[in-house]
This record gives sequence, structure tokens and C-alpha cells, in this order.
Amino acid sequence: MAETLHIGRKISRIRELRNMKQETLAAELGISQQAVSKLEQNESIDEVYLERVAKALGVDPEVIRNFNEESAIYNFQTNNDSANPTNNYQCRFERGNEEEIKTLKEEIEYLRKQNAQLIELLAKK
Repeated sequence: MAETLHIGRKISRIRELRNMKQETLAAELGISQQAVSKLEQNESIDEVYLERVAKALGVDPEVIRNFNEESAIYNFQTNNDSANPTNNYQCRFERGNEEEIKTLKEEIEYLRKQNAQLIELLAKK
């Protein structure tokens, strides 16, 4: 049952693994950055709200409920070769928004580096 504890920390960790700032998640949810910070401190959240957060993070609600570091590392390693990193985002941006495009490119590059680091860690085991 310990796996279902502290949803806020799981949301925070998934957000961090996606290299997403609290401000970005806040914008996706239509709330303030401070509200995201409080959300990430909650041990539990309403099921409907969990679905909204999951959608904003680009994951299924089950991924949040069942999140653990070991499975995240496995998923990064397993999906590294065949996955297109841009598929991990459900970003909405208007044509001509260069700043958001730049941010997305930076996030993609960060994820590539994270994948390489995780693969190195797994290879050492």
C-alpha cells in the first residue's frame, strides 16, 4: 500500500523527470505556481483533479498512482532507442511562439541526457 502514498511527491518527481517547471504545469492547469507547489505537498488529491494533472504531464493517471524510481529508470532505458522524445509532451503552442519552441527543444535535450545517464547507471548494476 506504500506505493499509493504521497501523490504530490510523485507528481513532483514526474514533473522533474520531464524537466517541466512548476510554472509550466501551472499554466497547463490554469492555476498559479504557488498552487502547484501546494499540490505537490499533498499526500492525496481528488481523482478528477489527478486526471487533469496526469493529462498536463502527458501521462496516464495510473503512472502517477504507481510511480516509483525503479520503474521510471526501466521505462527510460526501455524506450530510449525507439521513442521520439517529443512524444512525451502534450504541449499546446501557437504558431510563431519561438520562446515556447526553444523551451521544448531544451526539454528534449535534457531528456536525452537523462536517458543516457540512466542507461549508464543501469549498465553499472
